[in-house]
Amino acid sequence: MNFARVVCAGVLLLAGSAAAQDGDKAIQKITISLGTATPGGGFPLYGNAFAEIMNEADPTLSILPRNTKGSNENIPLLEAGSLDIALVAGEPSYEAFLGVGRPATRLKILTAMYSSPGMFVVRADSPYKTIADLKGHPVAFGAKGSGLPILSRYLLDGLGLKQDEDFQSVYLDRAGDGPAMVLDGRVAALWGAGIGWPGFATVAGSAGGARFIAPDAGEIARIMAKHTFLKPLTVPAGSYPNQTTPINSLGSWSFILARESLPDDIAYRLARSLHGVESVFCRKLAQACETTAANTVAAAPNAELIHPGVLKYLREIGMVK
Repeated sequence: MNFARVVCAGVLLLAGSAAAQDGDKAIQKITISLGTATPGGGFPLYGNAFAEIMNEADPTLSILPRNTKGSNENIPLLEAGSLDIALVAGEPSYEAFLGVGRPATRLKILTAMYSSPGMFVVRADSPYKTIADLKGHPVAFGAKGSGLPILSRYLLDGLGLKQDEDFQSVYLDRAGDGPAMVLDGRVAALWGAGIGWPGFATVAGSAGGARFIAPDAGEIARIMAKHTFLKPLTVPAGSYPNQTTPINSLGSWSFILARESLPDDIAYRLARSLHGVESVFCRKLAQACETTAANTVAAAPNAELIHPGVLKYLREIGMVK
């Protein structure tokens, strides 16, 4: 597939000329830049699959994934207009929408991606069985700039723990570096979130196997009492190799956010195309089974945060009034 070229720095969404052919008729393409995260993590995996499915569904679209440093870089890139859409974890989204430590953002939700129950993974032969057991030990909390360390800070804070004082915190340059550090003993545990997360899959699928550590019922209640935006979530049995029982934890919803100036008609087309391929996307990627119009309505903190073009489509199909 030939892609329309970006011809002006800072303007990443444009109509391409003769980017595809429908018989003898040229089809105008719209190039859309999609920010993901560092290689080896869940966001690039999801973003690449999203682009492939959407580009196949609508031949007038050309969604181009781009590796970034993750959520904390994607938000300012969207605000500067350097990206059209981007993947952003729940906690950075929450802080940006509410203006926690910064002015409230004017970015809009394109779609909910998936829920992200947070937990630790350790080697099966390790002595660590609870969060308290990990205190004082080296723990990889995710890639610099990603949303994962923010989720862990909230969860640990709810337990009265400080991430950088009670643990030997390690922040990765590449998300894909974490599993090897667990397996060779450089860190005691790797923090992550979600179903089908690559880092967890690698450790759980290793020869020695893995064990997952999440807050227990009492800890979940303590965390929720302090941070009410975190929601109880469950990782179903079988989500990872040799995981025979469900894992209860806390987390939030990740989103694809759009720059405020993304035209309404483009957002509408994206929402319509995505709704039409929900089942196809689910078959391609387990995490994407939660990427639905219904979940977008349910996960958005309020409907006003959903892009107007998306809201128009959701009203047409009866998802919102």
